[in-house]
Amino acid sequence: MRKRKHFKCIPYLKNISEIIENPDYVGLNPSEKNSVELVKAYDINILVAVKLDIKNDYLYVASMYSLSKSKLERRIKGKRLKKFK
Repeated sequence: MRKRKHFKCIPYLKNISEIIENPDYVGLNPSEKNSVELVKAYDINILVAVKLDIKNDYLYVASMYSLSKSKLERRIKGKRLKKFK
């Protein structure tokens, strides 16, 4: 995350389990097969991308970054993300 300049996410690394277990929004990345996006709203919106490695049969966190309010709203409006109940 430091390499990609995602400094805002570093304080939320300890929350990955909570984001995966209880996201506020879930969705699929249309350009990434076998990937799920999970978003949790804190003081900023944090997106965690979880991918399935089919060859080795395991799930892993592929990415984690902040999502602006406007980007979150655009993804909800475009039906890429849905409210998780």
